[in-house]
Amino acid sequence: MAKAALIQRELKRDKLVAKYAKKYEELKSIAGDAKKSEEERAAARLALQKLPRNANPTRQRNRCEITGRPRGTFRQFGLGRSKIREMAFTGDIPGVIKASW
Repeated sequence: MAKAALIQRELKRDKLVAKYAKKYEELKSIAGDAKKSEEERAAARLALQKLPRNANPTRQRNRCEITGRPRGTFRQFGLGRSKIREMAFTGDIPGVIKASW
């Protein structure tokens, strides 16, 4: 089980990303648009730097929904590899079975 503080930090980042998502996308499109003047693009880059650091979507980390483990997380299930293994053996995940040949 991950520390509660780390899980709370991720939740805080999720909220910040959602809050600034629209503004972030607008500024990114302006900064990357070659048709805009260089002054407009520079102003957009400065505005991006002034946004909170945790508002950047790349700072988010995928974590297991049950344990909070940051590594070995499968996007399809949102679970860590160890929990997927446990749940597959008990038959809690439909369509997933233990391989045998």
